[in-house]
Amino acid sequence: MEVSHNIEIQIINAFVDNNKGGNPAGVVLNADHLSHEQKLTIAKNIGLSETAFVSNSQIADFKLEFFTPTRQIAHCGHATIATFSYLAQLGKITKINSSKETIDGVRAILLQDDMAFMQQNVPRYTDLHQKKDIILTSLGLHENDLLPNTPISIVNTGNSFAIIPVASPEILKNINPDFNLITQLSEEFDLIGYYVFCLQANSADRDASTRMFAPRYGIQEESGTGMAAGPLACYLHDIIKLTKNRFLIEQGWFMKQPSPSLIIVDLQVNNDIITKVMAGGKGIPTDSISVQV
Repeated sequence: MEVSHNIEIQIINAFVDNNKGGNPAGVVLNADHLSHEQKLTIAKNIGLSETAFVSNSQIADFKLEFFTPTRQIAHCGHATIATFSYLAQLGKITKINSSKETIDGVRAILLQDDMAFMQQNVPRYTDLHQKKDIILTSLGLHENDLLPNTPISIVNTGNSFAIIPVASPEILKNINPDFNLITQLSEEFDLIGYYVFCLQANSADRDASTRMFAPRYGIQEESGTGMAAGPLACYLHDIIKLTKNRFLIEQGWFMKQPSPSLIIVDLQVNNDIITKVMAGGKGIPTDSISVQV
């Protein structure tokens, strides 16, 4: 008979903007004894978009496993930032360079002041021109709502997102998503979801404002998505030709309950080719709850 455990979950808001807003993630420490089914149950009971489970690792500083309310996923940006910010605040990490083991390899983590940054893969692009009309339908948009002369593309730096450029914040705000159709297209192309953006942000020093829809993973809309911001920064550099190395990306402003987030993405570029992607921000503990499994 399986032993019942009382599990404590820390709620950490990652990618806070001026110490406000952000995207809440669950963080469970010392999770080595939990089964896959127990982790899924915990994530479902918490009801947040993702929960990170932290275990011992033989090949990195920590092993992280990420669960949505419906399934396990390979990577999660905001839950990674939440976890490493929290571990550093507990004094469990005292060095600048750390690492996480995931289900598909080891990723570097950089701790910088009160922020954590995570390594992503170099970008891979897939054109979605042939699906433009149905993608627009799934968002309640029209051709003239798109940013001119910019393609809808899948960008993958560890997870696949459809990167969709729109012409203005007003268009971004008034998107009317068809979640069933978004789920269908996400299944077809093995996407986490859509990352829709415009080049105007609330602050003049920032590069884009965004919305993220991932109903395939039980997430209608999310307030801060590091694994999508990395692909967007690569898209801004490679497709839109913004020749810079640090991108500031806003998210969460246009949700029904706004929770402004700021995601920072640093690119290392050699001979105009992206060779390293690091996405990060700041995490702040907000609550803790207990779940019996």
